[in-house]
Amino acid sequence: MPEPCPLLTDDEVITFIIRGYHIVTPDFPPGFNEAIYAELAQLTENPGDAILDRVPQLYEVYGHPLVRGALISLLGEDYRMSGHRHCHSTPPGARSQSWHQDGTNQRHHQVRTVLAMYYPQEVTPELGPTVLLPGTHFRNAPTDRMATYANFREQVALTVPAGTVAITHYDIWHAGSANHGGRTRYMLKFLFNRAGEPTAPSWNHDPARAAALQHRFTFDRACTCSQSDHYKERGLRLEMWNHLLGNALE
Repeated sequence: MPEPCPLLTDDEVITFIIRGYHIVTPDFPPGFNEAIYAELAQLTENPGDAILDRVPQLYEVYGHPLVRGALISLLGEDYRMSGHRHCHSTPPGARSQSWHQDGTNQRHHQVRTVLAMYYPQEVTPELGPTVLLPGTHFRNAPTDRMATYANFREQVALTVPAGTVAITHYDIWHAGSANHGGRTRYMLKFLFNRAGEPTAPSWNHDPARAAALQHRFTFDRACTCSQSDHYKERGLRLEMWNHLLGNALE
């Protein structure tokens, strides 16, 4: 029998909708993350989409019950792993990336694709953590304009323990920061897609509890913004929530 997958709660799904990311800390066995790091360090070239063939232990990362439970909660039982994946290697001395959104900027307000970023080593502030700007999965910007931005007051640096998997909405603004540490920082980026339209909640849904939490869509702020933008964002949050519940959009 496969190990059961703990599903997200209403509170966690609402937080994902508002902020655009969810952090998973699986309990991998001793030496597991270190073994993957050692395999990555032996690669003589970046295999791109073939990274899963070169480091098959990554199947265990994305098959971990906590990771699967989060993916089921956000994408449904029949979610699919995309054929596109990438090993991001940030050696000592590497400069920071520009802010960007992945993909072709086809904006929508549903959860159809997520990034699942695995870190086989502890990520300290010096090691060049990935930075996210919460709430920006609702905001579109041309890539060349985003390249003019530097640091944001409310950006979140993913300083995380080894083995962490950060699951983000595909459209969130993110970047890799400069590595001032003494070792290479690896991040394995995998994409997962929704296979069908939701017809019911795929997480641990308690209607009464959820109803009591929905005020968060109105009052929680992911980051500082104008009242006008926050007003628009409130409606987009509810649209995303209703879609996940399986409610037809009018």
